[in-house]
Amino acid sequence: MIEWQPIILSLKVAFVSLCFVFVLGVAAAYVMRGFEFPGKAVLEALFTLPLVLPPVVTGFLLLLLIGKQGPVGRFLSEQLQTQIIFTPYAAVLAGTVVAFPLMYQSTKAAFQSIDRSLEDAARTLGANEWRVFFTVTMPLAWHGLVSGLVLSFARALGEFGATIMVAGNIPGKTQTLPLAIYFAAESNDLTLAGSYVLIISLITFSLIYWLNIWTKSRSGSAAPRGVF
Repeated sequence: MIEWQPIILSLKVAFVSLCFVFVLGVAAAYVMRGFEFPGKAVLEALFTLPLVLPPVVTGFLLLLLIGKQGPVGRFLSEQLQTQIIFTPYAAVLAGTVVAFPLMYQSTKAAFQSIDRSLEDAARTLGANEWRVFFTVTMPLAWHGLVSGLVLSFARALGEFGATIMVAGNIPGKTQTLPLAIYFAAESNDLTLAGSYVLIISLITFSLIYWLNIWTKSRSGSAAPRGVF
């Protein structure tokens, strides 16, 4: 019998992670596009690192950071009498970290493809930087933003390695869908594992299929123009 808690929790974790990923990814891409500073190449490499590191390594590094002996974990324990480790918040953190590079890379590519003369024209007409960003930059980059959002959500939904390191596998509390698949297969409940595999496969396939259809429908249309 399918237990729906891992499915619901995975969707919640992926959605909350996506909110953080969107804000952080857009902010980081905008800063990297518009400013030059010492150490920029190193910072960009760090932003992309979770994309190529084994998720377990990413989880181990997070464990060192938010574990009871880590700087963040110790501060939360001593000053706020709380902890992130082995809670759904840790699953959100893991999902955010591993999905961030996808949002960052998609957004950066979208920002770099924008004709800066359009932004300069908005400034010439009296728009401040915030208005330029929201009425020119963001609409022109929307195609890349949507791609980043879909891919980031799918990545956060399927996260396993980092999640098990920092959130653990606590049924009813931190057991996400990938964890439920692994432990169902380990206990030789292949029917349950197969059901979960089918569900997550259908969700991610639907997301990627929609993205491909949407991309094709947009490919022949002109880029949207900001209003300023």
